[in-house]
Amino acid sequence: MKKVVSLLIAVSILAGCILTGCSSYKDPVKDIKTTTSEDKYRNVYEIFVNSFCDSNDDGIGDLQGIISQLDYLNDGNPDTDTDLGIDAIWLTPIMPSLSYHKYDVMDYYNIDEAFGTLDDFDELVSECQKRGIEIIMDMVLNHCSKFHPWFEQACEEVADGNLNGYAKYFQIEKFEGGPVNESAYTHIAGNYWCESNFSSYMPEWDLSSDATRDEFLKIAKFWIDRGVGGFRLDAVKYFTNSTTDGAEFLKWYYNACKEYKEDIYMVGENWTIPGEIYDIYDSGIDSQFCFQYATTSGSILNAVRTEENEKLADKIKNYNENISERNENAINAMFLSNHDMIRSGNSIGSKGVSFEKMAASVYMLLPGNSYIYYGEEIGMTAPATSGDENFRTPMIWDSESPSNINVNGQNIASDPQCGGVKQQQEDEYSLLNFYKRIIKIKNQNPEIARGKITSSEDFEDANILAYYVEYNDSKLMIIHNLSSTEEKNLTITSEMIENPQIRADLTAALSKENNKHISLDGDNLYMPEQSTVILKTK
Repeated sequence: MKKVVSLLIAVSILAGCILTGCSSYKDPVKDIKTTTSEDKYRNVYEIFVNSFCDSNDDGIGDLQGIISQLDYLNDGNPDTDTDLGIDAIWLTPIMPSLSYHKYDVMDYYNIDEAFGTLDDFDELVSECQKRGIEIIMDMVLNHCSKFHPWFEQACEEVADGNLNGYAKYFQIEKFEGGPVNESAYTHIAGNYWCESNFSSYMPEWDLSSDATRDEFLKIAKFWIDRGVGGFRLDAVKYFTNSTTDGAEFLKWYYNACKEYKEDIYMVGENWTIPGEIYDIYDSGIDSQFCFQYATTSGSILNAVRTEENEKLADKIKNYNENISERNENAINAMFLSNHDMIRSGNSIGSKGVSFEKMAASVYMLLPGNSYIYYGEEIGMTAPATSGDENFRTPMIWDSESPSNINVNGQNIASDPQCGGVKQQQEDEYSLLNFYKRIIKIKNQNPEIARGKITSSEDFEDANILAYYVEYNDSKLMIIHNLSSTEEKNLTITSEMIENPQIRADLTAALSKENNKHISLDGDNLYMPEQSTVILKTK
């Protein structure tokens, strides 16, 4: 009788494990080879240079500071788990400027002395190349500083009645009595004004001028020759004005730069409606940031916050198809936040670290290039919901040792929440280590970034976000359980994916106290709350 009872107990435990994921767990990611990217598909890390790492203790982040932390981003060995796995860095402007953000450039051929020298930049490029990291440089082409020597010369010449000198480089117009909206212009002399969409300190270049275009090509070649892999183009929406067709200018610029570097990568900032984004893709530019799905009010964070799929896969499938119709080589640029907006940690972190992990899993496993804003991977938050300085606070390397970095003259504290890099490196369940795992999975499965969403799967459950990506005759099924309270048991049929196996898994709620893992037994897929699985045919 005792044997019968023991057998019944064993069967009961086994059945329970199948349904709850408590069976012995073998990490599916552990033995898969991690490959490095050799194309334009990258895991990009945005660094606001002023705030990242200060090498000389002057209160300002600099290039040597970035160099000192490269092993944190990528140690050059794809098989290690100590680094983040980043293979591209977007540097916010580093050229000489009087502002802390450097978007008002005074000299396009140099490095701001607060950040270092050209030799420092060359060293940074060299060290990045050793690690397979591409440098994406912020290139500000729509405007410059009013203290740029060419603009100062143009102002002097226009005051003397000369419109054929340096004035030809700038978007200068004549208004009897002044323009209707003076805030969008910089006054030069008399009735002459220069368009200035962002500030009277930032006059606009005339992008239709052959002289301006010749100069911009010299600038591009200067940095490409120094090893830059691509450019992030500021505010491409404003390339279009009274004299310039922005899409035509971008097409010209992109193709001209390809003469210097055939595989140059360009991503444009275009914070506007989808239709205008599609139009800019006609230029051939590789990427534009996908603002529609990012930001604190975007569809990605909304889905994670509400724990409902919001038909997100179908929406992004449609978006990607629209950009591909305009440019067959388009690469979507997915992100959650950047230096111009409230951090994603403010929007989602208050609900708990598992929600931040889930948001990372959703956005980074979508096709295209994923952009991580520095500090997002440790859950940094902005100390206030407005004011650019609050979105650009110092990176928290060690929460027990506050940074001395000043942001626009202020030492702004940022809430460390779960600790800085040092503390999270030591916690296997940290947000930082979760980001590492996502990037490793992406590097093991090239279909994720390079594939296309071919369809979604409806499990008749609003908590489940499921879709298929296909690339080079390979098919993956990606499933997210967005619920923070409900485990799910899903039936995976052969029509969905034949002979499936778990290729990778991510469990946002995993902790010392919660050791439930995803499991697949026959056609029954068990998913704990807030988890992600990638299925592939064996």
